[in-house]
Amino acid sequence: MYTQLEHRRMSEPPVNIASLKEMKKNGEIIACLTAYDASFALLIDAAGIDLVLVGDSLGMVIQGHDTTVPVTVEDVIYHTSNVKRNLQHAFLVSDMPFMSYSDPNQALENAVRLMQEGGAMMIKLEGGEGQIEIVSHLASHDIAVCAHLGLKPQSVHKIGGFTIQGRDPKHATAMKNNALRLQDAGADIVLLECVPNELGQSIKEALDVPVIGIGAGPDIDGQILVLYDILDITQGRTPKFVKNFIQGKESPLEAIKSYVEAVKNREYPAPEHCFS
Repeated sequence: MYTQLEHRRMSEPPVNIASLKEMKKNGEIIACLTAYDASFALLIDAAGIDLVLVGDSLGMVIQGHDTTVPVTVEDVIYHTSNVKRNLQHAFLVSDMPFMSYSDPNQALENAVRLMQEGGAMMIKLEGGEGQIEIVSHLASHDIAVCAHLGLKPQSVHKIGGFTIQGRDPKHATAMKNNALRLQDAGADIVLLECVPNELGQSIKEALDVPVIGIGAGPDIDGQILVLYDILDITQGRTPKFVKNFIQGKESPLEAIKSYVEAVKNREYPAPEHCFS
């Protein structure tokens, strides 16, 4: 099996920011997934995933914490470097952990570490109006940025739990305006989490950069889920937007391929995975 995987997708050029924007322009859905180690990275790359996120979700699915807050920059660097070793095609993004970007200079220092020590091609930070200066500072130093809006897990204690964001018209308008301002500041991708379908579509149509969603409806540029969720490894209650893709499949590789196919064919997310 591993000999076959070593020759995976070698004829295809690696995904980059330009090709992600071209996918948006052409209406091709971007298939994204999290990863935390080299073995799963090998399978994910072979399955046809376009973008891999080493998310601070590792704090919950790998380390066993209740939230992502305890994750450190060193944790993300370690897992990013492991994933990087087995990626040949997919675009690699790493999360900036809680309080690792409290000011522009700290953000730049830690982003450089994630890229130089971890091998990340882009960093993701949770933000809104308060992160516009930071995004601009990173972009001015040629660092690719994904801005995360909607439900922001690092703020879970302040917002009162894992709840849907943007249902209130005032909050929806503010989120859309923040997305536009973050794009203007230099964000290359916007990620939306747990927002109503209509808001996801509205933001996608307003932005020139790709809009990736997790629980943000079907009418956006790409979808992302947590690897352990689609493989039914996560125990207990899972979010509404999660789908088990390993059921009926013979291997994790086949499950990931099924996820890619469902995303590309717009079969996922279905109505039961969405918010209104």
